Amino acid sequence: MNHAQQGPAARQTAMAEQVLADGTATAADLAERFGVSLMTIHRDLDELERQGIVRKFRGGVTAQPSGVFESNVQYRLKTMRAEKAAVAERALQLVEPGMAIMLDDSTTTLEIARRLRLGEVTPLTVVTNFLEAVNLLAYQRGIHLIALGGDYDPLHSSFLGVSCVEAIEQLRVDVCFASTSAVRGGFAYHQEQHIVSVKRAMLDAAARNVLLIDHTKLARAALHRVVPLSRFDLLLVDDGASAEALRDLDEHKVRYEVCTSPATRGGDDRAGAS
Repeated sequence: MNHAQQGPAARQTAMAEQVLADGTATAADLAERFGVSLMTIHRDLDELERQGIVRKFRGGVTAQPSGVFESNVQYRLKTMRAEKAAVAERALQLVEPGMAIMLDDSTTTLEIARRLRLGEVTPLTVVTNFLEAVNLLAYQRGIHLIALGGDYDPLHSSFLGVSCVEAIEQLRVDVCFASTSAVRGGFAYHQEQHIVSVKRAMLDAAARNVLLIDHTKLARAALHRVVPLSRFDLLLVDDGASAEALRDLDEHKVRYEVCTSPATRGGDDRAGAS
């Protein structure tokens, strides 16, 4: 079917898939690709922005995050896969049979869930609000899965809101593995307030907290402070982190490890604080 003959909803779906795949696009390119006017393209992009799928900038649109916009989960699932795998491999070494662990709704901690499917660390209790992780682990033998309920947010593929926070508050786990959008100046940041409240509750519910980030999150800030980095017992980051970004962690006495490729299964422990 010719794109120009599609209805607005079908065209917008195809457009969203294109931008999520490419990361960015110009309005002019989209108008040519879909065979419609610039005015129509801008109306479509306005609707996609209203849905939170993309954000507009002068002359185009992007699925990439900003200080106030977190990328759609389908975009995040495709990005920085090797870096996320590196920190997840190290995080898995912190998990022991018999533990209860909590995974937030980040695509970084999802890499831990992928590895738990191998069944090497059982028995294990896993608590999560991330539908992607629930689907991965639902039928995994040896894993007692606790799915946190709440208001379903399709952009994050997770359950959020007051009822989710209240469910978390009834639990106590050994370790919480979490990620966040930005780390800077001794604080973890996120763009969205309703995500912040759930992450804070998760950290409060754990005896030990581990922050997993890829190096692009360092030296960035987002709208809302989540917690000071001192709330984490350990920060794991891949080896793409710059020396300047690592110095910032050292200055704030953050205990961190730089994780190399999954095959290496380890990291450079640089304990800025014990």
